[in-house]
Amino acid sequence: MKQMIMIALRDLSRNRRRSFFSALALGIGVALLLLMAGVVSGEMDIALDSAIQLQSGHLQVRVKGYNEDRTSLAYEDLVEAPDQLAAQIAQMAPVLAATPRLFATGIAAVGDRSVGLLVVGIDPASVANKPFRDGLIAGSFISADDREGVMIGQTLAEKIKVKAGDHLTLLVNTSNGDVDQQSFVIRGIYTTHTPGFDENTVFIPLAKAQAITRTENHASILFVLLKDKEQTNAVVSALQSSQYEVRTWQQMNQLILETGSLSSAFMVVLYIIVLAITATVVVNTMVMAVFERTREIGILAAVGMRSGRIMNMFLVESTILTLGGIALGLVMGGLMTLYATNVGFYIGNYGATGILIGETIYARLTLADTVTLTVVALIISLIASLYPARIAANMEPVEALRGGKG
Repeated sequence: MKQMIMIALRDLSRNRRRSFFSALALGIGVALLLLMAGVVSGEMDIALDSAIQLQSGHLQVRVKGYNEDRTSLAYEDLVEAPDQLAAQIAQMAPVLAATPRLFATGIAAVGDRSVGLLVVGIDPASVANKPFRDGLIAGSFISADDREGVMIGQTLAEKIKVKAGDHLTLLVNTSNGDVDQQSFVIRGIYTTHTPGFDENTVFIPLAKAQAITRTENHASILFVLLKDKEQTNAVVSALQSSQYEVRTWQQMNQLILETGSLSSAFMVVLYIIVLAITATVVVNTMVMAVFERTREIGILAAVGMRSGRIMNMFLVESTILTLGGIALGLVMGGLMTLYATNVGFYIGNYGATGILIGETIYARLTLADTVTLTVVALIISLIASLYPARIAANMEPVEALRGGKG
């Protein structure tokens, strides 16, 4: 085998430029796929993390039959005495935070500008509001006893052209089907770097939300964050009740999970297509090498070298070329993915898609994706290289020598 490798290296060095660019073509294909795999995986992971932290939590405790799409404020659809129930849940060891939230649809109006949005009543002191506290870019955070303050997202503030300290009017649906209207002061402006969320969500203190919607001492859900999401099933079992239902982060984020699974399957198909195209460069290189060395192959066959050994000689050469290309691809792809992981690609406001997409896309490359891509690249390239290797192995000595003379 050592002799085969030495011969293969010598043959590849005969035309170093061609060998290098053949390996480079394969490397570029591997690098781009590596970057794409990292970006797809990263975007799905970040979208899931954002959905859990901003919208769903790890768990939600609701009244049975509650329909989140209708944002119902009817008493039979709301959790009664939510503060007491949240306090009981918060005492469980796996629970990081448990807090009531009240949802109501509404309209924000400033002058002749208006926009439909979701009004969320929160307990400002809860740890669950950390993303909004950390994302505060102007003004101050609302307090529990604030009756006139509201928190709005940066995207919404830019859209209706307001700043911290300005007034806006909220028109909010109530439990009896009416619409209540009140002027609020914008206490603070936050950003979660997720424009789709920041544009459509405003926060007011829970007590004020209950007052304006006429749902005193009720909440839409209990929002629960866990210290470790692996404890989800254990906590669900402990919270079983005849009155309430418990929804898990998997159930509430099925679209993201299904999109992630579909993306993974699509990436494998993309691996095969792109690598099959780039592998043709390696095949062309080896075919050219076979015809350039026709006389040499004829001499080797004439002195007794078996066709299998001739075939192996070209397969070893193809393997070295392929491994070189994959190594280049891993280096280039690793550098590009490192940039995408730390800096990312800014895309701005991507609009409503049903998935919380941030304004910057980051990559999260996994070892599994790297190994899968490497193995697929190696297998496809080696399968493709069988063609030129068989051409060399099937040459008749006399015809090869005659072809070499010609």
